[in-house]
Amino acid sequence: MEVEDKKITQRTYLIALFMLVIGCAVVFKLTNIQWAHGKYYRELAKKKTVERKIIPSNRGNIYSADGSLLATSVPNYDIHCDPIVPKDEVFNEQVDALADSLAVFYHKPSAYFKSVLKRARARKRHFVLPKKHLTYSEFKRLKTFPLFSNRGVLVDSMYIIRRHPIGKIAERTIGYERYNPSKKDWFGHGIEWSFRKYLHGEDGSVLKQRIAKGQWKPIEDSSEKEPRDGYDIISTIDVYIQDIAHHSLLDQLEKHEAEHGCVVVMETQTGQIKAISNLGRANDGSYYETVNYAITESHEPGSTFKLLDLLALLEDKKADTSTVFETKGGKIMFNGKMIKDAHLAPNQSISLSEAFQRSSNTVMVQAVYQNYKKSPEEFVNRINALGLNKPLGIAFKGEGRPKIPQPGTKGWNAMTLPWMAFGYGVSVTPLQTLTLYNAVANNGEMVRPLFVSEIKEWDRTIKKFPKEVMVPRIASDETLQKLKAVMEKVVKKGTAKSLYSADFSMAGKTGTAKIDYHKSQNEMYYASSFVGFFPADKPKYSCIVIVHKPNPQTGYYGADVAGPVFKKIAQKIFTDTPFHNEIKHINKKIPQQEQSFNGYVARLQKDWKTVPNVKGMPGMDAVALLENLKMKVRVLGFGKVKKQSVLAGSSLRKHQTIILELS
Repeated sequence: MEVEDKKITQRTYLIALFMLVIGCAVVFKLTNIQWAHGKYYRELAKKKTVERKIIPSNRGNIYSADGSLLATSVPNYDIHCDPIVPKDEVFNEQVDALADSLAVFYHKPSAYFKSVLKRARARKRHFVLPKKHLTYSEFKRLKTFPLFSNRGVLVDSMYIIRRHPIGKIAERTIGYERYNPSKKDWFGHGIEWSFRKYLHGEDGSVLKQRIAKGQWKPIEDSSEKEPRDGYDIISTIDVYIQDIAHHSLLDQLEKHEAEHGCVVVMETQTGQIKAISNLGRANDGSYYETVNYAITESHEPGSTFKLLDLLALLEDKKADTSTVFETKGGKIMFNGKMIKDAHLAPNQSISLSEAFQRSSNTVMVQAVYQNYKKSPEEFVNRINALGLNKPLGIAFKGEGRPKIPQPGTKGWNAMTLPWMAFGYGVSVTPLQTLTLYNAVANNGEMVRPLFVSEIKEWDRTIKKFPKEVMVPRIASDETLQKLKAVMEKVVKKGTAKSLYSADFSMAGKTGTAKIDYHKSQNEMYYASSFVGFFPADKPKYSCIVIVHKPNPQTGYYGADVAGPVFKKIAQKIFTDTPFHNEIKHINKKIPQQEQSFNGYVARLQKDWKTVPNVKGMPGMDAVALLENLKMKVRVLGFGKVKKQSVLAGSSLRKHQTIILELS
């Protein structure tokens, strides 16, 4: 017995010793973790429960010169229904009412939705009735449907998309910015892309802690960074003029079954682009904005290039508008190649002015060749001095490169100079041609085309884009007056006499160029153009119209195809809007307005603890009030606030998004 007790005592000591060793090992490990790896594990735990969340900035808007919204960001929703979530009694009680509501929303029979929901529930399917690209109003309406008020039944994801409130008009110039997943890079066009550094803003960040049910709450943090929303871009586009230009071009493209075309309207003195439309034909015959032809398409201009002939001859004192030349019956040979006029007639003696009005190839070629054949660089240097041998250097990417042959370089031959004289063997963009003609209208000052006038943050100007002078003086006053007079005669009694109106003055030049003439007859086509300015006596706007590949059976001459677009734009701008808005008594105080303003100021100065009720307030006042309370505001519509997504009286939280519906 004594031996047995001794053995038990020994076992007890061994167990105690073993437990002591284990305890020491645990203490050692804990101490080691605490001192050697404690920092690592504390950081790991923090990462699991505390995280720095990005607060995305709002992208800036793009406005027209008259204040119309051209591009803005709006929330869209993708949703689907999960019929597995509700309990049986809740599902069976509300499924009929839900099916009826969905039938009205989707315009399908109620029985269809009831069948889909019941079948999906029976088969344990979580993803049914998907719907993409819902607006905020549509999403809010869905959330009121029976069964969808139960947590988790309606599953949604919100994302921001870019909308163009005026539709497809000037879409290519307004542009876009998109992500290419295959290249893992961004790309884009137009104002959206070229001015993205201003539109983007800067994202903010806030430290948040994970709480129950996967939710996160903000933590007071000294390193919190407020997001800076993107700046707004004020473009030079005038929506009224843009609408006229777009539809005038569209009508003519449809009438002549043309492949594509463009029109640009420029304000003479400033160079601001008031309208630009680029329309290409789709497979179904409709037209849409596909390529910015006015900026990117460099091609042989044809007879509109003859303005340079006349300018050079007059400035270099080689000839005058009254200098007489023989038409040679409308045909002339140069180094074995025939140059012809569009309309053949018996030989005549006509002045240089009349040759320009009639767009005589033979006379214009003779005038240039006879006076510059010994020193072609003199003629070409005149063109180079106007900057037509290089791109305009506008803000947009993809500007077409001009081609002006240079004497002594590869490709220059005996036919180059005469070919240049009637607009072949050279290449320029429509916008370059317009810039030249605009300089004549602007008393010789050549200005760079402008598409953006200002960058703003609310009422604060961040950057202005003033007029940019490219060439202070393209010619003498005497030459400019003669050029203007000759171009006015083109409309009165020359190739564009069909456009003449005794009630309204215009000046310009027609062009009918053969494109791809070196290819087969089937591949060759015409580009019809007209470029000029109006009114002729005091030019306010210059304009170019180019229509590519019109159906020859309906017409292809510049005056017949492109000219009517120019005339319609000019007439509508100056004859369809005879009135002018005038603000009288601008400093007079209006009691109702003063009362409204004082009320707004009082609300702004209040120490808010909860979300204010902004229903009925003007949209701009509501936005200013809520953003001063550090809320993120998204606006849908125009006018006064009809609905607010966060209920009045709710706890006020920084960076909380609130959506205002205006009407």
